[in-house]
Amino acid sequence: MNKYIKLIRMKHWLKNFLVFLPIFFSLNLFNINYIILTTLAFIVFCFTSSIVYILNDISDIEKDKLHPVKKFRPLASGEISKKKAYIVIGILSVIIAVIMLFFYSKTNNIFVVLIPLIYIVLNILYSKKLKNVPIIDVVILVSGFVLRVMYGGVAINVEVSKFLYLMIIFGSFYLGFGKRRNEIIKNGDKSRKVLSLYNKEFLDKNMYVCLGLAIVSYSLWCVDPTTIKRIGNDYLFWTIPIVMVILQLYSLNIEGNSHGDPIEVVLSDKKLIAVVVLYIIVMGGLLYLL
Repeated sequence: MNKYIKLIRMKHWLKNFLVFLPIFFSLNLFNINYIILTTLAFIVFCFTSSIVYILNDISDIEKDKLHPVKKFRPLASGEISKKKAYIVIGILSVIIAVIMLFFYSKTNNIFVVLIPLIYIVLNILYSKKLKNVPIIDVVILVSGFVLRVMYGGVAINVEVSKFLYLMIIFGSFYLGFGKRRNEIIKNGDKSRKVLSLYNKEFLDKNMYVCLGLAIVSYSLWCVDPTTIKRIGNDYLFWTIPIVMVILQLYSLNIEGNSHGDPIEVVLSDKKLIAVVVLYIIVMGGLLYLL
């Protein structure tokens, strides 16, 4: 069973908690109907992203065998055959289809179907061709984060602030460039063809430009009159330093001995996890208690 958990990359389901951002920031966290719909959205994206991970692993078996970390993945190591991997994809697809039919009957919004399909199509294009095109490869990674947040908003029919979208976009570019940067440092250009088209200096400059823009976008959301009016107070700006500390701790890991994978970075740093929990507690208090 453990090898199948690795195959679907359950650990990476943490990224899919982004679908909960709209319900959290729209002050609907205790609306039972919205919780059910958002949870369904979370499940759909977990299984959808797992299908994408498996397809990517099937496509990259030979390259992954040369990678110091990826060579231990179930497909690259030979623990699971391609045939069994395709069976898992089929099972996940059936579950997704059933959930989305129920989802659509409740929301009557075609985007609950289209967004996961768009995510899959983009990632298939990524796997087949676009992963070898510099910048575009990172744009595809960024789109995955944006689609998760968008899906959460569609699930409960809540409009997400443009400033929050900008923060997600710039923050995702920072994560993507940081991952590519550390792949170059750790593995040179052997594990990915596109790495030969990047260089560390370019990635350093652009990842920190995006980091700054992410902080600015979040700050603008905090002080936006529309946000203040909806929340009912103007105290959100106090969370800006906490967000900065979170990003600084993440950057410290990236500059260290990390391979650059966002989930691995977060889960390996207890201080970072503690500050993220602090942010959730403080933001939750400001949104729901004041």
